[in-house]
Amino acid sequence: MPPYESLLTSLFNNVLTITLNRPESYNSLNEAMKKELNEAFKQAEKDENVRCIVLRGAGEKAFCSGQDLKEHSGSKRSLKESLEKSYNPLIRKMRTIEKPIIGMINGVAAGAGLSIALACDMRIMSDAAKLIEVFIRIGLVPDSGSHWFLPRLVGMAKAFEYSATGRDIDAVEAERVGLVNRVAASSELEKVTMEMAGKLAAAPTRSIGLIKRILNKSLSSDLDALLDYEAVIQEIASNTEDHKEGVKAFLEKRQAKFKGK
Repeated sequence: MPPYESLLTSLFNNVLTITLNRPESYNSLNEAMKKELNEAFKQAEKDENVRCIVLRGAGEKAFCSGQDLKEHSGSKRSLKESLEKSYNPLIRKMRTIEKPIIGMINGVAAGAGLSIALACDMRIMSDAAKLIEVFIRIGLVPDSGSHWFLPRLVGMAKAFEYSATGRDIDAVEAERVGLVNRVAASSELEKVTMEMAGKLAAAPTRSIGLIKRILNKSLSSDLDALLDYEAVIQEIASNTEDHKEGVKAFLEKRQAKFKGK
């Protein structure tokens, strides 16, 4: 990964950690960070050494507080153009990259920061963190995919409640309603997240990517269409090296050593 102005990246045991690195502004998203995030995910998609991605925020207070409102203070700009140029491509890339993404929610995730967290495949949240659909507090509507993710995770009524009230959602509630997969003590969050990342990075990466592809398809398919699609994708999975290794390891009664191919 090239050096970035507003991100930190590290690659260890096939796990790429991307850290939003503007702790002085609660890791808010300025133009540089949005551009670099898009680039980092594009690079991660192409890098065969990356088999799992962890997205986190620097510091203890915030995962990401959303758009940096101070950057364009006093100037008129088109939010439509901003979304089409930066946020929407990022969300699309996160959902279509065929590698698992874990959101490590170490602090507040608000506004577009929450949307980015929701775009991850899994979320592990600190017990001290909170989620906020903060848009309504400044007379806006949720964007960057929140209207798509929320109803599918928590149902229409809760999605409306969170969007229309903009109230804080603590870790207990977030886990209970299905916004996050797991809650960990803040002191254990990194350990718990990296343990899960390690398991995913050692798994058959192509199969995980294909699972992600099918799940995305399932959200707009009827059962018959999805059954046909599963059959097509299963044929692709059956021709991977990892499938052959998995069958061989099963017959030899040993632990499979997947290479992500």
